[in-house]
Amino acid sequence: MRAPVAVAALTALALAGCSSGSSSDASSPGNGSPAVTAAATGSPAQPGGANQLQSDYQRVIKDVLPSVVQITTASGLGSGIVYDDKGDIVTNAHVVGTASAFTVTLAGSTKPLDAALVASYPDSDLAVIKLSNPPDGLKPAAFGDSTKVELGQITLAMGSPLGLSSSVTQGIVSATGRTVSEPPTQGSPGAVIGNMVQTSAAINPGNSGGALVNLDSQVIGINTLAATEPESNGAAAPGIGFAIPASTVTNIADQLIKDGKVTNSGRAALGITARTYFDQNFRPAGAVVVAVTPDGPAASAGLQVGDVITRIGDTAVDSLNSLTTALASLTPGSKVSVTYSRDGRSKTAEVTLGTLETP
Repeated sequence: MRAPVAVAALTALALAGCSSGSSSDASSPGNGSPAVTAAATGSPAQPGGANQLQSDYQRVIKDVLPSVVQITTASGLGSGIVYDDKGDIVTNAHVVGTASAFTVTLAGSTKPLDAALVASYPDSDLAVIKLSNPPDGLKPAAFGDSTKVELGQITLAMGSPLGLSSSVTQGIVSATGRTVSEPPTQGSPGAVIGNMVQTSAAINPGNSGGALVNLDSQVIGINTLAATEPESNGAAAPGIGFAIPASTVTNIADQLIKDGKVTNSGRAALGITARTYFDQNFRPAGAVVVAVTPDGPAASAGLQVGDVITRIGDTAVDSLNSLTTALASLTPGSKVSVTYSRDGRSKTAEVTLGTLETP
């Protein structure tokens, strides 16, 4: 089990991009011709190695960039990925926000296309919209197996940062299995998302919903968040971005397209309702159980209303948010030790986790 990673002060990129994008930005070079930003890489030193890597980049861009679109709402813009030839486009839930109608601009085009919301699942920050009249030649992206993503793999991030459509940045997979808390913003309740891919590829406002791609021209994740530095008044932390893994994207998108909602979240749950517990000094000291689902995982393990959960496995719990973060890194069906306090005495229960119910 990979421990949750605490990431301070994250920014939901598409929402940040909504405020910084402008019509002049959107019409700058990059509309119809990809802008490639190349930072220093570990290019092979032998003769011809750099040229081969450059050729690989150009091949991947040619393969995948036509599948990456710009999405515009009344309040701003973000990115999306063509999911199928029927006009379905997957993106972040915080990109669509509360909107139900959108305009979509395909790569290499300046003609806006109308689209409507299919469904949104904010708990995993994913949504699907659909083109009203899908054009011929629409190119769906190929999604890879995110369980095969490895540290050090070269990645390309594609999207519309600051309104510059069809832009590409490059980096590597910096880490896998990150659990990240996305802060709530206007139009987005925020989310705690597990198993995210961390990348050094630059992710800027407007990149949210775009593609994180490997050198096999496969989407391995959806660009979603970038870290910010609390000591720098929220300034972006260079080279620290996060993408929702492809396996989560395809699982949720398939359900949204088929059923218009998520019927199996794939997220672990204890089967309780809880809130932050405060000690006598008014400091957060756990998550107190306020309701227990009958015959659910917690009830079957003996937890009761009033119990204060203080640890999940090896992870300390001092608030409802930390409990949610700990569970986001786990999977339904797995067993975990839950440490809790009842009547001033510490107890431990082995719980087989269930699946988070969906609305």
